[in-house]
Amino acid sequence: MNSGTDIHRQVFFVSDSTGITVETLGNALLSQFDHAEFVTTTIPFVIDATQADNVVARIDAAARGKRDRPLVFSTLADSALREILSRSNALVLDVFQAFIGTLERELHVGSSHALGRFHAAADKASYEGRIGAVEFALNHDDGAGIRSYADADTILVGVSRSGKTPTCVYLAMQFGIRTANYPLTDEVLSCTTLPQHLLDNRARLFGLTINPERLQKIRSERRPGTAYASPSRCRTEVREAEALFERHRIPCLDTSAASVEEIASRVLLRTGLRRNAY
Repeated sequence: MNSGTDIHRQVFFVSDSTGITVETLGNALLSQFDHAEFVTTTIPFVIDATQADNVVARIDAAARGKRDRPLVFSTLADSALREILSRSNALVLDVFQAFIGTLERELHVGSSHALGRFHAAADKASYEGRIGAVEFALNHDDGAGIRSYADADTILVGVSRSGKTPTCVYLAMQFGIRTANYPLTDEVLSCTTLPQHLLDNRARLFGLTINPERLQKIRSERRPGTAYASPSRCRTEVREAEALFERHRIPCLDTSAASVEEIASRVLLRTGLRRNAY
């Protein structure tokens, strides 16, 4: 098996709905291969034979002239569409084929093979609850909305670019968690105590920290050559933020090498929060 770092593989996520499910599963599997690099394409809402044929043509075009054939992750429920996709010049990993047959045998009943059924399973109340959580996250981003912090399930605190905003949005979208975030600015870090609106909600606080070198790289991509991105400032801010977490006994997590999915999962584990049921 080739374990070099020069592997570049084309990957397609094909779905009869939004593609979120197959993306999540496919990326989780691909993340186990540290030495491979993948170029991913998501093709959602494939619901008829013409669209499936077009997908096959697109995959075959990507395979043409390449040493390695593309990888295809599919959650097409319709067996006819799955059969069309299987003709492509690719390794097709069919989620339904892998699991539906086993479940049918175990449950002693055939499946409906209905398009988009996974997403239809979520009821309207659950959907609206998650949308409400997303709106809460956006309205309480970067220190906004402090008067309603008591309505938050958790409040993420950390220095700028430590991963607060994407984690808040992900927690809202995937779990319906109402999350606010508050930046630890120089003014906050220079004080011996927290602002009153944070002290009043200390039990909801959760800290995000980051390796200073990683932080400096992220900030340099955003504002190159500025004091904001200087190595010394990044080291100072991280050191002072971690001292603040320790001083106020705020649980914290290092986000340096973690994806937003990993950060969110660890926040849930550490805080004991669960997916909200509406």
